[in-house]
Amino acid sequence: MKADPEWLHQQTMNSLLWLSATKEHPLGSWLNNCLQQHLCLSDKRLEQNLLGINFANPIGLAAGFDKDGIAANIWSSLGFGFAELGTITYHSQPGNPRPRLFRLPLDQAALNRMGFNNSGAAAVAARLKQDKLEITSSVSSPKGINLGKSKITPLEDAAQDYLESFRLLKDVGDYFVVNVSSPNTPGLRSLQDASLLSSILDVLQQENTSQKPLFVKIAPDLEWEAIADIIHLAQTYNLAGLIATNTTISREGLKTQIIEQTGQPPQAEAGGISGAPLRDRSTEVIKFIYQQTQGQMPIIGVGGVFTTEHAWQKITAGASLIQVYTGWIYEGPLMVKRILTGLLGKLEEHSLNSISEAVGMENR
Repeated sequence: MKADPEWLHQQTMNSLLWLSATKEHPLGSWLNNCLQQHLCLSDKRLEQNLLGINFANPIGLAAGFDKDGIAANIWSSLGFGFAELGTITYHSQPGNPRPRLFRLPLDQAALNRMGFNNSGAAAVAARLKQDKLEITSSVSSPKGINLGKSKITPLEDAAQDYLESFRLLKDVGDYFVVNVSSPNTPGLRSLQDASLLSSILDVLQQENTSQKPLFVKIAPDLEWEAIADIIHLAQTYNLAGLIATNTTISREGLKTQIIEQTGQPPQAEAGGISGAPLRDRSTEVIKFIYQQTQGQMPIIGVGGVFTTEHAWQKITAGASLIQVYTGWIYEGPLMVKRILTGLLGKLEEHSLNSISEAVGMENR
């Protein structure tokens, strides 16, 4: 019998937790150095300073993998230029009933309906503060923190819920993301509506006295008009940028007929699809945002990145940074270095001196 994807994920996180806890000890330090030698690639041409944050390279870990920030100090050793932790809610919550994570290998995709399972903002804040005290090495990649609404909080109280989380976490994240686009919390996507979203952004920016960069993560299933409304809101509230995109509720074009664990077709299963089926749509959304903002609003592109070509398409469409999740699961830990090596080749091919020169190139 095939192992349950969520069980495999938990084993991976347990290993990374151990590595994080022993990072300063001889064995942990040695293993960490081995990982860096094999999985990291350092090159000035891949570096960017964006929103006052230094990114060693443009490839980051997407939210949803390290939900509780337990491996926050390890992701840079696996080659990532940054990592987004969460989604974190104010109240701790177990998430949706299992099974809730499925691989769709025929589609190079995953279906998840995790439901923001996490230990809550207070617990994550305490852990990240402790991490800061314990880690003596200066090498630490930027950390984003993805904030979601607690399931038990009514939609009309959503703004206060996001605010309470932000208050607890604002000192331990380099940037923050308002996640109103997961399909796995009832009613959450309705918060993408301009009037509801503005109430959330308003209270967060009032609290945001240290001016931490704030992003909104949007769904790929929105109409262009709704995306344009969110762009306008982002400009009104002086947001740092947008993340395009979250998982899709579309089941169009899937090759998978039946999901083995449930005996049901994907069309009969709730949840969001990530991976290859999302690739083209997320790139289209990136391009639309870039064009609508004349390239003045930073975009983090995510959805279906498995290769250099996929990353390059998103960067030239307008994404300054790229995030991966499903691709990393399928391609393995060498994927990040492989993509970065390929990006250096692309820069040479186009006679460019830095990755920032390639951002939005296709639109010019």
